[in-house]
Amino acid sequence: MNIILLGYRGTGKSVISKLLSKQLERRLYRLDAMIEEAVGITIPEIVSMWGWVRFREIEATIVEQVANEAQDAIIDCGGGVVLNDRNIRKLKADGKAVLLTAHIDTLLSRLRRDRNKRPPLKKGLPWEDEHRKVLAERQDQYHAAADLVCDTTEKRPDETVYEIINYFKKQSWVNA
Repeated sequence: MNIILLGYRGTGKSVISKLLSKQLERRLYRLDAMIEEAVGITIPEIVSMWGWVRFREIEATIVEQVANEAQDAIIDCGGGVVLNDRNIRKLKADGKAVLLTAHIDTLLSRLRRDRNKRPPLKKGLPWEDEHRKVLAERQDQYHAAADLVCDTTEKRPDETVYEIINYFKKQSWVNA
C-alpha cells in the first residue's frame, strides 16, 4: 500500500516524504519533480508558458503513471493534485492519503522563504491574500481525500513521521 502525502504549499510534504521513504525503506515518487523531468523545464516555466490548465493536464498524466507503477511507495503530491477528483481516485486505488496541515500564519512564514520560486496560484491578489484564498478553496477537497490529518504547525518533521508510521501500524497498513 502506498502512502500519499497531500497538503498545501509549506506544510512539509517534501521533507516528511523524504524521511518516510528513508525510515520505511520505500521508493519515493515526487510528482512535481517528475513533471519537471518529463517536460524538461521547471513548474514556474510551465505555468508561465502554458498556464495552470496545461500544468494540471501534465500532472494528471504523471499521476496516472505513478498510480500504475507505485507499489508500497511514498508519493509526494503537489498541493493542487486534489483539484482533479480522478487524480485522487487513481492514487487511492492502492494507497492511503495523509493530509499535512499547518496554521495559516505558519504556512505564510514558511512560504516567505521561497516566495519567488513558486508561481502565483491566483493573479491579481496580494501575495498573502492569494494563499489564504486558495487554501480556503481547497480545504474541503483536502479533507475529503484524507485518511489521516497531521498538523505540522508545532511539530518537527521527525515527530510527524512518527505519528504517520504509528497510525499506519495501528491500522495494519504498514509493517514497520
